[in-house]
Amino acid sequence: MRLSLVIKKESVDLEKQVNKLNNFLVLNKSIKIVLTVLIFGSFSQVKAQERVPFDQGKKYILADVAVVGDISFNSQTVVTFSGLQKGQEITIPGEEISAAIKKLGKLGLFDEISFYVNKVQNDSIYLDLNIVELPKLNQVKFVGVKKTKTEGLIKDNSLNKGKVVNENLITTTKNYIENKYKKDGFYNTKVNINTVKDTSTVNSVNMLVSIDKGEKVKIQKIDFVGNTKMSDKALRKAMKDTKQKNPIRILKASKFIKDKYKTDLEKVISAYKEKGYRDARILSDSVTFDKEKNALSIKINVEEGNKYYFGDIKFLGNTVYTDQGLSRVLGVKKGETYNGVLLQKRIADASKPDGEDIDNLYKNNGYLFSNINAVEVRTANDTIDFEIRITEGPIAYFNKITVVGNDKTNDRVIYRELRTKPGEKYSKEELVRTIREIGQLGFFDPEAIDPKFKNVDSGAGTVDIEYNLVEKGSSQIELQGGYGGGGFIGTLGLSFNNFSARNMFNKDAYKPLPMGDGQKVSLRLQASTFFQTYSVSFSEPWFGGKKPVQFSSSISYSKQFLNNFVTQRADKTKSFNIMTVSVGLAKRLTVPDDFFVLSQSLSYQHYDLNNYNTGLFTFGDGTSRNFAYTVGLTRSNKGVNPIFPTYGSEFSISAKLTPPYSLLNGINYSTLGDKEEYKLKNTVDRLNVPDANGNIVQIGDYIDTDGNKVTDFNLAATDVSKVDQERFKWLEYYKIKFKADWYTKIYGKLVLRTLAEFGFLGAYNQERGVVPFERFYLGGDGLANYSMDGRETVQLRGYPNNSLTPVNEAGDQIGATVFNKFSMELRYPITLKSSASIYALAFMEAGSSFRDFKSYNPFALNRSAGIGLRVFMPAFGLLGIDFGHGFDTLPGQAKANGWETHFIIGQQF
Repeated sequence: MRLSLVIKKESVDLEKQVNKLNNFLVLNKSIKIVLTVLIFGSFSQVKAQERVPFDQGKKYILADVAVVGDISFNSQTVVTFSGLQKGQEITIPGEEISAAIKKLGKLGLFDEISFYVNKVQNDSIYLDLNIVELPKLNQVKFVGVKKTKTEGLIKDNSLNKGKVVNENLITTTKNYIENKYKKDGFYNTKVNINTVKDTSTVNSVNMLVSIDKGEKVKIQKIDFVGNTKMSDKALRKAMKDTKQKNPIRILKASKFIKDKYKTDLEKVISAYKEKGYRDARILSDSVTFDKEKNALSIKINVEEGNKYYFGDIKFLGNTVYTDQGLSRVLGVKKGETYNGVLLQKRIADASKPDGEDIDNLYKNNGYLFSNINAVEVRTANDTIDFEIRITEGPIAYFNKITVVGNDKTNDRVIYRELRTKPGEKYSKEELVRTIREIGQLGFFDPEAIDPKFKNVDSGAGTVDIEYNLVEKGSSQIELQGGYGGGGFIGTLGLSFNNFSARNMFNKDAYKPLPMGDGQKVSLRLQASTFFQTYSVSFSEPWFGGKKPVQFSSSISYSKQFLNNFVTQRADKTKSFNIMTVSVGLAKRLTVPDDFFVLSQSLSYQHYDLNNYNTGLFTFGDGTSRNFAYTVGLTRSNKGVNPIFPTYGSEFSISAKLTPPYSLLNGINYSTLGDKEEYKLKNTVDRLNVPDANGNIVQIGDYIDTDGNKVTDFNLAATDVSKVDQERFKWLEYYKIKFKADWYTKIYGKLVLRTLAEFGFLGAYNQERGVVPFERFYLGGDGLANYSMDGRETVQLRGYPNNSLTPVNEAGDQIGATVFNKFSMELRYPITLKSSASIYALAFMEAGSSFRDFKSYNPFALNRSAGIGLRVFMPAFGLLGIDFGHGFDTLPGQAKANGWETHFIIGQQF
């Protein structure tokens, strides 16, 4: 006798359009259970094809389940997922088979699931499980969107080849796309998904996704009803992400996003609470769509209530801090207008992790488990009394500190920057500082640094911290270009910012270079048809490995040929060579705080002129040496992203000093030109042509300023080139620079950068004069294309490069000895991903430079304004473009300079 039992069948027609499938889910498929029992032979008392009631099923011992059908899965795995086991007692019909079908259905892998009775032996039953797999995705095509957008949609929805295609995938894909475009203002987006059987591959389908975004829907009007204490304008301003149309506004679009709209309704109430209206509430709100205008109208009905004031404020539960100390931090006094938002911020400001509030006061002193709540205890007329109830809890200590995600950077490089040490008292301030220090390394994505609290044990008073990091590319290729001296100058640089010098001789560490110890090695080449520079530098941030003392060194060689501006060719017989060597130390201080860094360095430059006669120097042959000591003091607490700081500041002052040679060598530079060896002699064969006085001038004869022969050297002119050769044999000067740089978050992601700079070059001995080296050149993009005389280029956009620099009587730029510059820059990030950080900016700048301090006027400024864009890619550094408009005239111009385009290439933040 053979029994045939059909238990269940699931069918899905995947070729139906998605609008017919939206009403179904995988777990809600219609289940049909048909039980047909054919009894022959010994079961004569039961009629053929008699239906057995579900609650009167017969019990069997499951002998085996055989999986039949064309499947790609392992048969035993399928049976395991069904939950059925050999030797198990089951009832047919009964719950065991129904449960097995549900479990397999939840996997979302099968189109059809059927159980059949194969045979029955005594009380044992053999079942066949027939399954038909769901098709897999072969390819997907999008219609209605740009090709550049399809890759993101495929990635976001995991529409990869081989993906199982079921109703859930289709529904979630449709919902995701519709919601994505609705967030961008396309509120009428419609998505239609079809699947078509692919005949070229077994059990696979192709997916066609049709997207109709429609026109972007904007908010036409936001109206308020019932408001008398606050104007519509003030309430609309409180709604940060829901704005009505305004052609003037640039940073915020007037699009409707439901979640952000709900949040903005809460901000409307917060705006009232800031003004004292504690009981303000929204009675109703409505969003209406006008099909003709394709726009939304929002109406919000508010009830303002009465205005309240702060009454008595008492502190309960505090033993660590006095009431007076907590009152000073709270900063709220009796009689002041009630401000619920301010009160919460003074207790615990969620928007500022390092805010000066009571919660941070406790948590910075170890009280991780403290809890602080403000409770209204009495309301009398328009006055509200509060109790600040504090549960201090036990002091917590850092227990286990771990770092994960550093695949390239060695642990010690990170651990030496951590301010959270095992066994030390918990401090939220030190936790925030650690995040900043890790971000400042430049090896990790600062936006992805995530400290996770683990094993928080209030009983033991301990907490574990796990810092989750994401490595980013730290090595860079620098490509920089600009025009200078009549030709194009290009720069190629390689910077390895996470180098490992100790592994240079370990061949296994070359992947492709030894990395991970936080050292920096830079190789740089600048070249044009008339100029070449080669340089190499090395820095170790923890010299000796025990203290944060940075060691740096560099060596460079430059060769400059005299350029003929008419022929645009370099004269190789006239050259100017520079050799530079420097070494320095920078130590992190602890007083006044550990944001201060004291840096010191020694540098030596050797200048060699060979027939190099230009307006820059009065001598064309000779040497000059520049040995200087530089000391600087810097305080920087910018954070947390070094590419896009959002808070903090950087102040620096530095002095570059040479030895006072004139105090030691005994030379009187005021009478130097009166000495015989510094008198002017004839160096040209005049072919016996007499001078103006009828004298024949031979080579070596003394001559006056007109070239006439004199017999007494006292009557001869001074040879300025010889005097200057002596004056500048060893450069003597002092150079002072000051810089102040602030970053302030204005609104949301909008950041204001304010900058002030000042520089002065002076001389110890006024008779010796200020050297023509080390001067300031103001104007333009600020790119240091080449620097043959130690000059510093100072950026001031809106004007040509170096155009705001003093000139001599011949019109040649001679550099400034004093300058000042002021700048304001609004920055807004477009993306801060580790692969590419992009931000837009708008700026206003003003600055000026002067020949000497006597002519210095800090208010005689050249002004400019403009916009720009910056793109930072780890492999190439910072790239940017600025469009600046100069409002003032340049020498020789009759009107304002106007617009200038500046390309920023290289590491300039």
